[in-house]
Amino acid sequence: MTGWLHSWRAAVRIARRDAWRSKGRSFLVLAMIALPILGVSAADVTLRTSKPSAAEQATRLMGAADARVSDPEYGGVAVQQSPSGDMSTPADKKYDDQPPPEGRTDLRKALPAGATLLEDSTGSGKLRTAHGLLHTNIRELKAADPLAKGILTPLDGRFPERPDEVSASARFLEESGLRIGDTLTARGLDREYRITGSYEVPDDLKSVQVNALPGAFLEPLRKALDGTGAATPHISTAHLLRLPADSGGGFTWNMVKEANAKGAVVVGRAVLLDPPPDSDVPLFQREGYGSFRLSPGADRELLIATVTVVSLAMLEICLLAGPAFAVGARRSRRQLGLVGANGGDRRHIRSIVLAGGLVIGVAAAVVGTVLGLVLAFVLQPWLEELFGARFGAFDVRPLELLAIAAVAVLTGLLAAIVPAVTASRETVLASLTGRRGVRRSNRVLPLVGLGATLLGASIALYGSLVSEHFVLVAGGSALAELGIVAMTPALVGLFGRVGRLLPLSPRLALRDSVRNRGRTAPAVAAVLAAVAGTVAVATYATSDDAQRRAEYVSQLPHGAVSTLLTEDGGRDVPAVREAVQRHLPIELRADVARIAIGRPGCAPYSSEAGCGRTELIVPPANECPLWVETEEGEDPASRFSPEQRRKLADDWRCQHGDDGYVPTDDGLLVADATLLKVLGVDDPGAEKALAEGRVVSLRKRHVDANGALSLRVIPDAKAAEEAYEAKKPVPGTVKTLPAYQVRDGIRSYGVAGVLTPAAAEAAGLTTAPMGSYYTTDQPPTSEQRQRLDADLAKLGGDVVLQVEAGYESENSITLLALTVFAGLITIGAAGIATGLAQADAEADLKTLAAVGAPPRVRRTLSGLQCGVVAVMGVVLGTVAGLLPALGLRLTERRERLRWFEENRDAGYATTADLPHVPIVIPWETFGVLLVAVPLGAALLAALLTRSRAAVARRAAT
Repeated sequence: MTGWLHSWRAAVRIARRDAWRSKGRSFLVLAMIALPILGVSAADVTLRTSKPSAAEQATRLMGAADARVSDPEYGGVAVQQSPSGDMSTPADKKYDDQPPPEGRTDLRKALPAGATLLEDSTGSGKLRTAHGLLHTNIRELKAADPLAKGILTPLDGRFPERPDEVSASARFLEESGLRIGDTLTARGLDREYRITGSYEVPDDLKSVQVNALPGAFLEPLRKALDGTGAATPHISTAHLLRLPADSGGGFTWNMVKEANAKGAVVVGRAVLLDPPPDSDVPLFQREGYGSFRLSPGADRELLIATVTVVSLAMLEICLLAGPAFAVGARRSRRQLGLVGANGGDRRHIRSIVLAGGLVIGVAAAVVGTVLGLVLAFVLQPWLEELFGARFGAFDVRPLELLAIAAVAVLTGLLAAIVPAVTASRETVLASLTGRRGVRRSNRVLPLVGLGATLLGASIALYGSLVSEHFVLVAGGSALAELGIVAMTPALVGLFGRVGRLLPLSPRLALRDSVRNRGRTAPAVAAVLAAVAGTVAVATYATSDDAQRRAEYVSQLPHGAVSTLLTEDGGRDVPAVREAVQRHLPIELRADVARIAIGRPGCAPYSSEAGCGRTELIVPPANECPLWVETEEGEDPASRFSPEQRRKLADDWRCQHGDDGYVPTDDGLLVADATLLKVLGVDDPGAEKALAEGRVVSLRKRHVDANGALSLRVIPDAKAAEEAYEAKKPVPGTVKTLPAYQVRDGIRSYGVAGVLTPAAAEAAGLTTAPMGSYYTTDQPPTSEQRQRLDADLAKLGGDVVLQVEAGYESENSITLLALTVFAGLITIGAAGIATGLAQADAEADLKTLAAVGAPPRVRRTLSGLQCGVVAVMGVVLGTVAGLLPALGLRLTERRERLRWFEENRDAGYATTADLPHVPIVIPWETFGVLLVAVPLGAALLAALLTRSRAAVARRAAT
């Protein structure tokens, strides 16, 4: 044992000295191993730090309180909730099949006696800023109270102390252009507030929010807006609760369940710090309300995927670093020969080379881990701003970092194994004289690789054509790729047969690479692995992009623009129109309005008091049999056989309208004939029908046999919903309007019909401005859209802006990044192989120089050797990378066809819905990889190679 320890100590000292002497090569290998360790360790620390602890989460949610009590607004019925309070539902299971009740809960019944309370109310409003109006969250909380400490983090100034004061979040001050000391007003409220300070919300740094004292802002704003008929803010109030000092262990889970029985949702500090088991959570025992943790099968698949990725990454590093260690061993051949000449055996030779991997691995582990910690610490503020939340305390897990560092050490050792075995097999005489000896290739490894390739391809083929598991395709492809890696020495030999067709210099470079497969094969395999991954992802991404392009459905005619606004009765519509006209190259504008029932401030789909709506009635003859409800309440489609459902699905009555969005109850727009031009309605009779006062219908289902359209006007939307739930007739009056149906084949873009303002007035319908549709001289540029977005944001309205620019691919940057990555790996691996070739052929190069060979020969040979390795790796990698991409696309095609057939049998899909899953080869990426990358690698190697070398004595062989 002592002798073994002494021999390894000497080996480590020799390896450390050699690493220090060959700083360039050592730094290269160290960087290859340390970079992944740096990234993984930084990611580990960042991930752990980004998740606040339970105590930190409790402080951000409830400050110094023991619990936070909120109203789920289920009308006071008993509820069930998750321990964190993010999920809740009425306890009565009858509400699983019907809408839950609505209404406020009297939280005082759920609060324990003697508790200290602090109100925390939230709402929203439009506040006047230096730029215009800004939709802002309004929070009423006495933030200076010790009970609220930690919920808001003060930055400058102070929290409000008087009813006419507010503090503002840093994001609000940034977007509003206001500063501390300025006055603030809300639209619709005749009251001013002075800004006294700034703060941030730790869990939402991007929150546009102001803070006022309880009762100072939201309720006055609600009353003021309600008096004008405008939409009022929804106010949600919670209570921060502190129990008496003699209460014991805080607000426990049993106390939470008691409060649930009284209709309140409670998040307790004690529950967050020590959550109850799932078996003690009634909500988690109900179907569909599990704890949403990964199943054992999902955990197993995640573990398998992680191990596979780590293993492939280690293989790639080993393939890249292995030849570098071989370079060191080859250049230290005489030193290793002296060790053997002085009594050292093969074990000592292997120990010295392996110690080189150990030294580099340990150094890479230390450097990568330390730099990872520094990187995580430096990037934390930037990441917090990026993700919009403050991280928790800097969390370093020593055991996890040690495991990551151990991977670096193991990678260094694995990368040095093959060079160590190769060096130990060389005789002492060959090492001292510099002779190469006879090198025979392994005949077993290619056969094993061939078997693995065939088996992996078979598994991938089975997964893509028979099985439903993507993991089979991925696993089979990975096995096939490993098989090709094992076959690399034999495949490199096959490339040698091309040499007879090449000129002298390329033929010499190719034959040198083939004859010395021990150094060529690992570099080729490294290039193969990197290129295979790039080709697989590029092929899949290109195919998916072609599929998305084919499936893309435009929301408007190409180049058209729409701005629609429904809040406050269209109060800001003129300003929106002016902003669009100012920033975009508008050619034609069509102003539109909507039918408004009830108070002026009512929004579409609103069920608030005083709000109504309209709905288009489908004539009985136009109703789809698959959708007509039965008296028994069963699925209407169940009355038909699969063949009948397939036939009915192709019936025009059962086809859904084309895609598009119009924020109205019924899809009707009030406009003139200009709208038809903007929407591209090419029907001569449509414009004539509008002039005659008829409704131009863009949906065939709504027009009856007499050419009329029926519109139900519902004055009370809430009563209509209750009647619908009770399966009673919906209250309202029906207006019959003359209509004109456009010809088939004209897209509606979500618009059900168009009627003129005069026709709406004649029918007794009130309208409210909603926005405009536009055509443009040319598609708006990104800069124009950005300026428009900025102006619309200043208005503070919820404007629905749609600019139809056609399908926009997002894969170009991804493909470029993948190509650059593969190119760097290719150049690096080929460069390492070239360095090893130079070390191997140094004697030949000196002989060439001695007999008068021009200096450029050295450069030319180096460049061609590098290019040969790059070409072989890229060609093999391209072939290997196609397998997983093709397998995944075939699997997706089969799955989508199966879903299509199931939907056809159910009557949900038409023949036009036949899935399109193309397989597209990224020829541009292939061209760059096959031509530009090898050529660049060859030129770079030639430029970095010294053309002259000192003439030295060549040892006799």
